[in-house]
Amino acid sequence: MTGKSLPRRTLLRGLGTTMALPFLDAMLPPLRAAVKPAHRFQAFYVPNGMAMEYWTPKGEGTAFELSPILEPLAPYREQMLVFSGIKASWNYIHAGASGSFLTGTPRGGHNETEIIADVSIDQLLGRHFAQETQLATLEISTDLPANAGACTGNLSCAYLDTICWRSPTQPLPMDWNPRTVFEKLFGDSGSTDRVAREERMQHQKSILDSVTGKLADLKRELGPQDQDKVDEYTDAVRDVERRIQMAERQSQIELPPMDQPIGAPPVFEDHLALMIDLQLLALRSDLTRVVSFMISKEQSPRPYPQIGVPEAHHPLSHHNNIPELVAKMSRINRYHAELFAKYLAKLRATPDGDGSLLDHMTILYGAGISNSNAHSGDNLPLMLVGGGAGTLRGGRHLKFTNKPSQANLLMTLMDKMGYPVEHVGGSTGKLPIDTLPEV
Repeated sequence: MTGKSLPRRTLLRGLGTTMALPFLDAMLPPLRAAVKPAHRFQAFYVPNGMAMEYWTPKGEGTAFELSPILEPLAPYREQMLVFSGIKASWNYIHAGASGSFLTGTPRGGHNETEIIADVSIDQLLGRHFAQETQLATLEISTDLPANAGACTGNLSCAYLDTICWRSPTQPLPMDWNPRTVFEKLFGDSGSTDRVAREERMQHQKSILDSVTGKLADLKRELGPQDQDKVDEYTDAVRDVERRIQMAERQSQIELPPMDQPIGAPPVFEDHLALMIDLQLLALRSDLTRVVSFMISKEQSPRPYPQIGVPEAHHPLSHHNNIPELVAKMSRINRYHAELFAKYLAKLRATPDGDGSLLDHMTILYGAGISNSNAHSGDNLPLMLVGGGAGTLRGGRHLKFTNKPSQANLLMTLMDKMGYPVEHVGGSTGKLPIDTLPEV
């Protein structure tokens, strides 16, 4: 487009639909002046601790070797910042693992009805970006929430089901149903009128159909490259819709609807891939800049026979340090890293401004427990991945000997995201990650 630029927050509105667009060249100001890319944050949580001897890299600084678990991430080494020596803020079996991962809380409740943590950094960032995006935050998991009552020790199941807290006493549910996530992203935000949505689902009609004319008008004003981007983006939306509808049909046929909620594919990898694509769509269209994802919740019993580990994950994590069982545990940990690498490949392949989505993201990956056999909170398996919109220097392994709190890392992340705060949970200061420890 010449003479004027297309607004970055351009929306196409149709019946029961509000659709955001991906970043287009036409959104650049006239004469293509420099535009600062949006900086996005994501948490990617893995449960039940880690086989630490298979996780921890050899060497420090830039001269480190990828460990067996981290080897699948080799293509992203220069955008990886791996930590050793960070201590959990709240270490109480599995409740403290997920309960403090993004809150940095030093304590939780004392019984199954007392639910206490702190505001998680994803929610702090969501408030910060509230005026920039339609959806402040997105919380996703692949697991159903547990029933009420005590699930870990004598504490509430709420600690296991989420890593996101709106307030010290309000844990947020994680969406596990792809249909729910899709409607949250692409339906009319905040609308109470469900008639248009129900009619579209009944006739299996694409949300794109109601904005077809507006898309055609828009494309006539765009250059060839932006027209291709719009086509690619709408094709991706249709593909996700198609897969959701297929998943619903499969669920209805194979499992009783009352026992298996409609919308989630029965195969873990299919469910995960669909959730990953929904996150990617949300980020690339700038519907949100903050995503929290649990690949599974704490105490997950999911087996992994597809990689030769038929044992349930949680019982296997209590391996009594038996080498053969630790090795099996490491295979699950490595498999999670492989699945994460596939997500990173999609982020890297998605253009965003003068780089890719991965270049403009800060991703916190890891677990809230180290040695799961002892529910250890020492030396948490954590790393940052992505370019951080220019704020992160990767390709390093930082080993801290003074056991700094995980909450201090969260405080530093708030700084990197351009929203410094006085404290996060039980933080005592910022964690220095731009230089080698004690240098």
